[in-house]
Amino acid sequence: MFEFTPKFVIWLWPICTFFTILGCAYALIAAGLLRQCAQKKVSTLPFKPSVTILKPLYGDEPGLEANLASFYQQDYGGDVQLVFGLHDEADPAAVVVQRLRQQFPGRNIALCVDPRLHGTNRKVSNLINMLPYVRHDVIVLSDSDIRVRPSYLRDVVATLGEPEVGLVSCLYRGVPGTGIWSRLAAAGLNSHFLPNVLVGLKFGLAQPCFGATIALRADTLGEIGGFEAFADRLADDYAIGMAVRGLGLGVAIPPVVVSHICYDRTFTDLVRHELRLARTIRSIDPMGYAGLGLTNP
Repeated sequence: MFEFTPKFVIWLWPICTFFTILGCAYALIAAGLLRQCAQKKVSTLPFKPSVTILKPLYGDEPGLEANLASFYQQDYGGDVQLVFGLHDEADPAAVVVQRLRQQFPGRNIALCVDPRLHGTNRKVSNLINMLPYVRHDVIVLSDSDIRVRPSYLRDVVATLGEPEVGLVSCLYRGVPGTGIWSRLAAAGLNSHFLPNVLVGLKFGLAQPCFGATIALRADTLGEIGGFEAFADRLADDYAIGMAVRGLGLGVAIPPVVVSHICYDRTFTDLVRHELRLARTIRSIDPMGYAGLGLTNP
């Protein structure tokens, strides 16, 4: 059995102290960057281009109706089309869409129900099926578990209008639902994910693109091969961002933080979600994944 000798303790103590100080310094830097982000303002556009919002759906997850309703409640002066996509007409999310149609009559809404799969990524297959319904040049994609403020669309579209910007994505924070497991999931996003992204952006160590928001023009989407080019990609959002960068265009991250509604109901749900997130990070950024142990000692 291995014994801790005094000599070993003397050697180990400064190493542990160093990494503890490193982690604390990292947390302070991240807190400062978050404060800066909250204080920044987005410029406004003199005109409001028409926008199509794509919402691929699967199941009636907790909070879905409130999440989708937040996209109806936008303080935006231009035309807005909402397109919802399902693989199965019996999907309970279809009932939620019908209720929203009744709550917000007169809105430009389309519901695409199409079972076709175009690859291993079901969400991307859903987006491919939804594309023929798009009526406007500016396209905004957003996951179904995202909730936004009324100024969201105005700020995102204004950022897309800046020179050399080909795509806009947004940071997101965790908002717990009910129960301890959803609170733990939200705490993980807010204490690990969000600080890591802010520091990575500040020092040029990250090139993110998040499914919480992907806004781009229709011609840009065509230049990167359409959604079909990502039908077999696990991290489709990251791949879309890298493809836009490959065109020589920028991916902008404005000071707009949307809410990711965490609805993990059980310990198993939480573990499954965290493992999926960890595998995705490891697949797209192995060095950053390895560094998590240093920044969160």
